[in-house]
Amino acid sequence: MSRIRARDVMTRETLAVDADTPIYDAVKILVENGISGLPVVDKDFGLVGILTEQDVLTLLRNRQGHGKTVADFMAPDVISFDQDTDLIEIGDCLVRLRIRRVPITAEGRLVGVISRHDLIRLILKEEGILPVAPEDVDE
Repeated sequence: MSRIRARDVMTRETLAVDADTPIYDAVKILVENGISGLPVVDKDFGLVGILTEQDVLTLLRNRQGHGKTVADFMAPDVISFDQDTDLIEIGDCLVRLRIRRVPITAEGRLVGVISRHDLIRLILKEEGILPVAPEDVDE
């Protein structure tokens, strides 16, 4: 099997928020889109943090989110990978650290996300269990 890189599998149409986004607006994005995390970016799409369901569970306990922003809850230390990173390295990281998704960057800017779901879908396609879409075929 040829080397598969992050850029070959990542979800490119990635939702993201900035650190000044009101926290309840960001939580609404998570819920309405059925996702468990949002990259936090600056105006140039530089990755500055990540907001996960785990981060916002504090809201349920303390109910102190009014007037707060994503910056008050996000994790500023983000595990991310360059778009040219080998998929095996990313998969190992997801398993070892028990995380659900990682942002993918190019020159420090957010260009996509890879989730455990993306990797599972790839495995099923390679095993012939899911059909391969025409856009997935290299020419």
